[in-house]
Formats: sequence, structure tokens, C-alpha cells
Amino acid sequence: MSVLAVSSLTKRYRRGSKPFAAVDDVSFEINPAETLALAGPSGSGKSTIARLVLRLIEPDAGHIAFEGADFLALSGAALRARRARLQMVFQDPLAAFNPRAAVARVLDDPLRIHNIATRAERPRRIAALLERVGLDAGLAARAIHEISGGQRQRVAIARAVATRPSLIVLDEAVSALDVSVRGQILELLLDLQRQERIAYLFISHDLGVIRAVAHRVIILDAGRIAESGDARAVIADPQSAIGKALVTATPRLTRSRP
Repeated sequence: MSVLAVSSLTKRYRRGSKPFAAVDDVSFEINPAETLALAGPSGSGKSTIARLVLRLIEPDAGHIAFEGADFLALSGAALRARRARLQMVFQDPLAAFNPRAAVARVLDDPLRIHNIATRAERPRRIAALLERVGLDAGLAARAIHEISGGQRQRVAIARAVATRPSLIVLDEAVSALDVSVRGQILELLLDLQRQERIAYLFISHDLGVIRAVAHRVIILDAGRIAESGDARAVIADPQSAIGKALVTATPRLTRSRP
């Protein structure tokens, strides 16, 4: 069974008096321990799809099934409970978190909100989460704004895995990082996927990064799917005009996922 199945997803907005489809009849599935990448230029619909999947906004048409259940039918406590299994890592964790909050507070919130650990147990769980993402447990006392961008993104990943999700949405999660730090974060994500069978919806404009981590890729253009398939095959020989343009604009990475 797929972790996520999206069918005929559509979201419309208005630009002045003129309506347009930010997402237009998009369908895809993600299986356990699989990475599906969404690629495309700015305005192609990538982040809108992420917000629809997370139900931060509601679609105008289409269906979303998460872990076999009708995700759009859930509300209230049932929706909050299911959201523990569906997490997100943003491009800029400094904007996503209170920058003056301690790292411990950031990681304590999901444990408390989803009743994952008692108050007495949470410090030990927080230390384990930090160590799981390659950070020293002593970092828990530091404020978010006091640590580096790479460390903040590791904290964001620790927060996402705290609830033991089956799917994490990563929206340009490494694009703001230095190249060397980016590689370390990608290795961390691959390791977590191997160990815990997490599925990723990986959103990026960078096909080089996508080739390094994704099993499959969907290339979007103006809200519609321009092409899709095995990530390596699509990037090696794109068939759509937008795919060819993205490949031309993206430096090649020397390494692909195994």
C-alpha cells in the first residue's frame, strides 16, 4: 500500500480578475521508504502541492489518501492525530521556528503535543533525537539563532522524525545550505530513510540534488505534470522542454543515491 496517493489534485487562484490553476489535475503515489521529487521552476506548483498534501490549504478538486485513509475527510482530533505521521522540513528553519527558543523547546513540542513521552522522559528523548541527527546532546540548551544553518536544519529534521512519521515533505530543505553542509544533510536523510523506512516528498528546483537522493521525479510546468519517471532516467534524457531547460541549468553532482 502506498503511503500517499494523490489523484486529480487541483488548486485555483485569481490573478486580478483572471483565474488560473496553480496545480492542475496532478496525480502521483509515494511508497514506503521511497523518495519522490517534485522539480520545476518558480511558480510551477511545487510548494502549492506541498501545502495541499499537508492540508495547510484545501484543494478545489481531487483526492488525497494518506496511509490508506481519506485524508481530506479528516478534521479535528482525527486530523491532528494523523498529522503526527506526516511532517515537514522547510527551507529556512530560522523562519519556521521561534529563533529565540531553545533547541530543547523546539524538540519538546512534538513530544508533548502528540503525547509521545512524559515530561520526565522528554529530556532523554530530546538528547536521543539530537544524537540521531549527528548533534551533541548539549546543544539542547542553545537558542535556535545561536547555532549554524546546518545545525538548525538538523534540528528541523530531528523535530520531524520525533513523531516517527511515515512521510516527510521537504520543501527546498537544502537549497539555502553551503555545498559541503548540503551533502551532509542529504546523507543524513538517506540514512534515516534506510533505517526507518520514511518516505520523502522532496521538492527542489535543483535536478543535481534530486539525482543524488530521489527514486522518481515529477517535473512540473505551470501546475501540470510535464513528465515523470525514474529520476536518473529522466535527468539523463529529459523529454519535455522544461525538463531539458532544468537539466541545462543544473550543475551535475558526482554521486547518485545507491
